[in-house]
Amino acid sequence: MSDLSRPRQPKIIAITNQKGGVGKTTTAINLAAGLAMIGHRVLVVDLDPQGNASTGLGIEVGQRRLTSYDVLLEDAPISQTILQTNIENLLICPANADLASADIELVANEKRSFLLHDALRQREIDAFALDFVLLDCPPSLSLLTVNALCAAHSVLIPLQSEFFALEGLSQLMLTIRTIRETANPNLRIEGVLLTMYDGRNNLSLQVESDVRETLGDLVFRTVIPRNVRVSEAPSFAMPVLTYDPASKGSEAYRALASEIASRHGASLGLKQKV
Repeated sequence: MSDLSRPRQPKIIAITNQKGGVGKTTTAINLAAGLAMIGHRVLVVDLDPQGNASTGLGIEVGQRRLTSYDVLLEDAPISQTILQTNIENLLICPANADLASADIELVANEKRSFLLHDALRQREIDAFALDFVLLDCPPSLSLLTVNALCAAHSVLIPLQSEFFALEGLSQLMLTIRTIRETANPNLRIEGVLLTMYDGRNNLSLQVESDVRETLGDLVFRTVIPRNVRVSEAPSFAMPVLTYDPASKGSEAYRALASEIASRHGASLGLKQKV
């Protein structure tokens, strides 16, 4: 039962795919930026030991005094880890290399799968008035990913537009089903996002056709194109939406943000800025 004494809670979306290089972190930071730019309050929780989401949002290593590691392993309140990025309305709980040992350290903890779930539901987080929390998961089905799936309301799955795209989904879908059966019965698929899409390439077109035929409405209308600006932006420690707002990549992530915001706007009680 929901606590009526508290304000409405944010929508928590885990962004995950056990395969690396599919645009997971790129999607996390650019979707977050897109949602923030249309007026939503967004928190990114970086759960990847590489800390790429933190770097991509301009958080230098020296600024990461407390991180998601401290939330999961040291019982630090997540409110103490949250940093403001250079984008209005966009916050981050950063990560660093300390997370690399998290799986081993978590094994002995009886609540190992629910630590993030509990952290994101602490009363202190209400002060940030969040609308969305995006969880950037590591490229593996580890305890960090399990924590994200137990904490989330839904899962966004970036899927590279390549030949074996659908085959790589099977293990993740099995994991999601297991989490539903054992720990988070309300977990649902937010959507499957085609990334690195090239409309001039017959392979991309065939992959899109196969994915939409197989998964139907689970696939977002928006597709993310191959775009050099999207690839360049992280080296300047910013999302592509601020690095080159007019690029095709920026247009696509703005469209994705609008697509997701339109799904949740009514439940969040928000009106999208024009």
